Amino acid sequence: MSGITSIFLSAFLLIINNENASALRVLAIYPFPGKSHSIGAEHLLEEMTHRGHTVDVVSHFPREKPIPNYRDISLRGLAPVFANSVTYDKIRQYNFIHPREFVELAGTGVCDLLGQPVLQELMKTPKGTYDVVIVHLFLAHCFIGFGEKLNAPVVGVVTSKLPDWMFDAFANPLNPSYMPSFFSSSTQRMTFWERLRNTVVTNRFRLQLCYYMEAESQQVERYFSRKISSLDELYKDVALVLVNEHFSVNDIKPATPDIIDVGGLHIYNNTQQLTTELRDWLDESTEGCVYFTFGSTVNFESFPEEVLRIFYRSFERIAPVRVLMRGDPEFHSKDLSKNVKIVPWAPQIAVLKHKNVKAFITHGGLLGTQEAIAYKVPLIGIPLFADQYTNLRNYANRGFAVVLELKALTEDSLTDAIITVLRDPTYSENIARVSELFWDRPMNPLDTAIYWIEYAAKRGPVLKSPASELSWWKFHLLDVYGFMLMCALTILCAIIKLITLLRSRASRVLPKKVPKSKKHN
Repeated sequence: MSGITSIFLSAFLLIINNENASALRVLAIYPFPGKSHSIGAEHLLEEMTHRGHTVDVVSHFPREKPIPNYRDISLRGLAPVFANSVTYDKIRQYNFIHPREFVELAGTGVCDLLGQPVLQELMKTPKGTYDVVIVHLFLAHCFIGFGEKLNAPVVGVVTSKLPDWMFDAFANPLNPSYMPSFFSSSTQRMTFWERLRNTVVTNRFRLQLCYYMEAESQQVERYFSRKISSLDELYKDVALVLVNEHFSVNDIKPATPDIIDVGGLHIYNNTQQLTTELRDWLDESTEGCVYFTFGSTVNFESFPEEVLRIFYRSFERIAPVRVLMRGDPEFHSKDLSKNVKIVPWAPQIAVLKHKNVKAFITHGGLLGTQEAIAYKVPLIGIPLFADQYTNLRNYANRGFAVVLELKALTEDSLTDAIITVLRDPTYSENIARVSELFWDRPMNPLDTAIYWIEYAAKRGPVLKSPASELSWWKFHLLDVYGFMLMCALTILCAIIKLITLLRSRASRVLPKKVPKSKKHN
């Protein structure tokens, strides 16, 4: 009996040792002060702790309740956060923002956080402490420098579809003939004029943003004491990139093996629960319920009174259908009809999963619309800025969204859009079909993301395309085409020279014609 016990004990210790050996020490850096950019990270990193990994998280949004193996390195208070702070006036400003200002806001301005004591102290961490560094990539790419500083492979995380200015960095082809720009509302099937506009928009913003982002090279030198010739040198440290997209709702395009789609990462296995009060209210919404929110970033209370009244009156006109609205109860409650319930915060995934929620009025943020697609709730979209125009136009073309322009919004247009989505079954049918494609994968997005993070920690940058090592002129074969052109011109010149020479010699060798003598009478 003691021998059997000894065997089981040895096997148990072997399993424990193997598990400990595979556990990773992870550093995750989310420096952009936007709540929506950190939501997906919370779910991913929490799941990693459940699987035995230890995670240190740098962000502006530390957890309210601590969990084992999860340590917050808080940036709270070091920069203004984009949480319920984007006003109506700022929305109009963001729609006309210059690329230089965009980079200063979300790129170089964020990189200046590297001078803060909390991040300077993190740089002193002994090399080898972390097995992998996860870095949120948007415009502040300077934080990739932590990989070399801590001697750990870097995994990039993009919370949107892959933006235009990151294609070249990872040697991915960007073809505006069928790939809409991050700032375009076109679909993949464009007319000539749409392709023309998309080509101009794509190249303009890509080149301008990359140009202004090069200032981050100086910040890398200043804060990491590492001199780099350009950001291209920094990108070599990135083993792979996890991107929040999926072909069913985004573009179909070629990608190198180090670009991994994990669209819907924050949805899978989400444990959000409705409060008892909210669950009972939704259960009683037997005529159907419309959910309305402009997300965690936009301050809806800052909208002009005439715009707010459009929403109030439209909601009243669709009764007995109920409306669940996210906002400030004290600000709105006196003007809302009885079929409207307003809450300061709602567990959005849990709300969209409820059987009585039949439509979603949204600004078109990618995370929220992915949640609606996952749980088959058609959309009424009112885009406000950034990629929201592209997202919603894409959904409208797929037949599960009605898109309205904020500047042209009226009580009738909003009411008609809501009624159309509620009563026309094609919207529900279309989103159900897309939802099936969205979930039909060989591995769910959460498992996919964790697998590739563990892979990067073990293997390093083995998936990188060799094209990423080439300069832009080599990548586009300008040296080869230039050489071929030079050879062709050389041969052409030689042929012309030879023909000229032969004609010259021929004229000297051939006898001159003697003119015939005139006949005399």
